[in-house]
Amino acid sequence: MSRAAVPGLPSRYPIGGQLPALYADDDLAQRFTAGLDTVLAPVFATLDNLPSYFDPRVAPTDFLAWLASWVGAADDPRWPLAARREAVARAVELHRWRGTGRGLVEALRLALGVHAEVTGDGGAAWSRTAGAGLPPEPSSEPLVRVWPGQGARVDPDRVRAIVRAMCPVHTVCRVEVLPGPPADEGR
Repeated sequence: MSRAAVPGLPSRYPIGGQLPALYADDDLAQRFTAGLDTVLAPVFATLDNLPSYFDPRVAPTDFLAWLASWVGAADDPRWPLAARREAVARAVELHRWRGTGRGLVEALRLALGVHAEVTGDGGAAWSRTAGAGLPPEPSSEPLVRVWPGQGARVDPDRVRAIVRAMCPVHTVCRVEVLPGPPADEGR
């Protein structure tokens, strides 16, 4: 979409009608200002609709990538438009959950349309006592299981890339791509 001159777009604020009476009947002045109206009409239309540009649910498609960069949302042109809009709209919420199992599951669902579960916590521990000994080694590293959603295909490379980006730096996450829901889930 372009916000440049749009043929036939009328100006809501024609300059010719705002000229002093001396120029109201001047054909040259009216034609000249009509040319300016053609150039300015898209500017006025954009300004009149400015709040819609900042709402990812209705923003123009070409503006969505820029809006995504404002909120640090992932924006991949290969995603369906509805998924891109939802990713931008929920970016702040996803940042709040970044580094958690819930955040990882939501990021995978939004980006790839897949189902996921995260087991294990990576062994995060802390103590209120100063000088306390080190915590025991974690029982297991986090496991991320992913399976296709309805009509979706799982791309293992993209899953691993998202898991790498969303897992805490100190944590090594294992990824399993399953053909369907895990049997123990009873889904």
